[in-house]
Amino acid sequence: MTRGVLVTGFEPFGGRPRNASAEAVLRLRAGWAEPEALTTAVLPVSFETAPARLRELVRDVDPDVVVCVGEAGSRTVVSLERVALNLVDARIPDNAGSAPVDRPVVPGGPAAYFSSLPVRACAAAVRTSGLPAEVSHTAGTLVCNALFYALMDVLGGRAGGPAPGRTGRGVRGGFVHVPAGLDGTATDADPERVAAALRAVVRTALDVTADVPGTAGTID
Repeated sequence: MTRGVLVTGFEPFGGRPRNASAEAVLRLRAGWAEPEALTTAVLPVSFETAPARLRELVRDVDPDVVVCVGEAGSRTVVSLERVALNLVDARIPDNAGSAPVDRPVVPGGPAAYFSSLPVRACAAAVRTSGLPAEVSHTAGTLVCNALFYALMDVLGGRAGGPAPGRTGRGVRGGFVHVPAGLDGTATDADPERVAAALRAVVRTALDVTADVPGTAGTID
């Protein structure tokens, strides 16, 4: 059976004409030459719609690896997120105008989930691809974190029950933040280079059975 990969990015947000995550995901799809089947999607920046759409995609695609990607204006490196919090605390509204505060992503869910990607190995692979990378211990409390939490929840079989096929039985998933700059001055945010970094993340998630030892991580 051909293995499958699902990679998602986000639509533009905050008045920006483009979103670095979507730009990189589209270039990843255009240059995909790996043996695995790749499905990509650009999700709305919405606390409600993005997780719901992701759950549909996971069930429809039945992937082996899921990598959700978002842009972060404060990041200057590719960040492998390690922890998803069951918390929405929106300091700014999403694209639907919603700005919930002190609300769980999934009522009754665990306080947090860990990524099931080999995050240290993935960060090392990104650095090998030519971009700086880090392991981050927080994805914030906005839509990126909500999507990350929803992903880990559905892969664990809680949200709406386990999906058919591979999902819920060892599927790897996680979230990657990429630098937001796409104005030509931030070389590290060039979408082609970020797409190469995402390819390295996916390849590592497919091939590496256990994460590399060591300490890594930042909460900045």
